Amino acid sequence: MGQEPWPHAPVPSLAGDVWHWQLEAMHVVSRVRADLRARVAHPSVCSTSTDDARDGLLLVFEELASNALRHGGGAVRALVVAGTDGWLLDLSDEAPDRPPVPAVDRDPALGGMGLHLVAQLSTDYGWESRPGRKHVWAMLPNGLAPLETGSVPEPRAGEHHRD
Repeated sequence: MGQEPWPHAPVPSLAGDVWHWQLEAMHVVSRVRADLRARVAHPSVCSTSTDDARDGLLLVFEELASNALRHGGGAVRALVVAGTDGWLLDLSDEAPDRPPVPAVDRDPALGGMGLHLVAQLSTDYGWESRPGRKHVWAMLPNGLAPLETGSVPEPRAGEHHRD
């Protein structure tokens, strides 16, 4: 299963509630995931997202957080922005010279398939290097509306679009 390298692109900006955590070690990931689960279970978030979208957010968070701790190192920070149409996850570490590298032609039983999963569940993703830090990010949909910066124009009378 060949795949393009993880795209080098700046972290997008998204308006919304900002949540952030420090991840000192792998055992902290499950505590932060539980906190994130509680935040997205709040009625204001539940009413604007689907169960599958919230599960996807938690899964992508866990993948990116464990990758940052395993392959990045230093002070790992997690940032989640809850926007009206979805979420931005930004995991940063102190290894700006080590980009994320999706596994290629590896037996899934050996692990390392997390970035492929992130790519499948996200509407956009990438990484950028900043002084002293690497940011790996993903945009996730809320399951109800497309997560886009622009809007799709409505078809004019007489035009038909097929999906």
